[in-house]
Amino acid sequence: MVSILKQKAYRDATNQVLFVGAIALTVLTFTMVGRENLEAQGITSGFGFLERSTGWSISFSLIEYSTSDPYWKALWVGFLNTAFLGAVSLCLATVLGLIVGIMRVSGNAMAELVGASFVEIFRNVPLLLQVFFWYALLTALPPPRSGIDVLGVVFLSGRGTYLPGLNVTGEVVFLAVVALIAALAGVLWLKSSRRFARRSARDKKRLTRGLLAGWLLLAIVLFWIGRIPDTPLLNLPYLKGLNYRDGIRVPPELLACIVGISVYGAAYIGEIIRAGFNAIGKGQTEAGLALGLTTWQIFTRIRLPLAIRAVLPTLTNQYVWLFKSTTIGIAVGFADFFMIVSTSINQSGQTLELIAILMGGFLLVNYSLAWVLNRVNDAIKLKGNQLRM
Repeated sequence: MVSILKQKAYRDATNQVLFVGAIALTVLTFTMVGRENLEAQGITSGFGFLERSTGWSISFSLIEYSTSDPYWKALWVGFLNTAFLGAVSLCLATVLGLIVGIMRVSGNAMAELVGASFVEIFRNVPLLLQVFFWYALLTALPPPRSGIDVLGVVFLSGRGTYLPGLNVTGEVVFLAVVALIAALAGVLWLKSSRRFARRSARDKKRLTRGLLAGWLLLAIVLFWIGRIPDTPLLNLPYLKGLNYRDGIRVPPELLACIVGISVYGAAYIGEIIRAGFNAIGKGQTEAGLALGLTTWQIFTRIRLPLAIRAVLPTLTNQYVWLFKSTTIGIAVGFADFFMIVSTSINQSGQTLELIAILMGGFLLVNYSLAWVLNRVNDAIKLKGNQLRM
């Protein structure tokens, strides 16, 4: 027995068991005490309330919802709204941040000044204040009868922004988006996987075009099959009476959150991209010039891939942080996941359960996002003792 106690592996295992046991005991104690306090106040615990009718409406929903629907559907509506806001904002922030980062290292004095001004303005103003500013600006737009007409297809007013839409079912749109994500993932896998490393550039280009053409053909078929009967495929908004009809209405609350998160995130992403470009040695560009490559070829085939490879771990952290910032929507009344959970707590009193659902939802999305981007990083990073630059 004494000889076993002297073994380091045994002592380490014993310490780990005692540490985990202490944590489990602490959690169990808190759980029992919390249950006793809830019972003393007459508050029942459990998730049975999810089947009860909410009795209150939601201002914005991507799926059909009524006041007679249960709590679980209201939470699902909030989760979808947050996921939609995060997906759109992250995509726009990435595109805008890439443009800003390129402007910052372009070598053009005017472009560098514009990029630097963008970063210094939107990075140093709190996100909450920016969302308030965009919301006040959007709600101050003229009423629908004197709204701003953009090319006859987009209309801006204080009641919302009206965009062209498609007369198709929501399930078809969801399938088309899933197919697009699958196609883009296939293109990324084709370009980064070592399985296709020996393929010629011409074969890769053909496969890439085949994937995108296949998605386009599938989307056309889905939209044609899922088109609402006796309606045109394209649904354009038009003014009738005191408001616009048809089309897609983007409420000011949603648009303010999208614009605020996008420009705020783009300021940070732009600096991250700039750091990636600055991390590339001048020898890479000189080698491209020596091979007779054009400036555009050097940028797209040398500088940009190396910059993305260098900054992808940092971008992953930034994306996770930006998605968590979608909770700012409650400040302007957008029906996001956080707002739906807060309203549900006030109506049902199931505080612990609803907070657990809120934490679980964000944990699921952020962990999935980080896992996918980490897999991408593993696929494109240089292996072994190869030089990174």
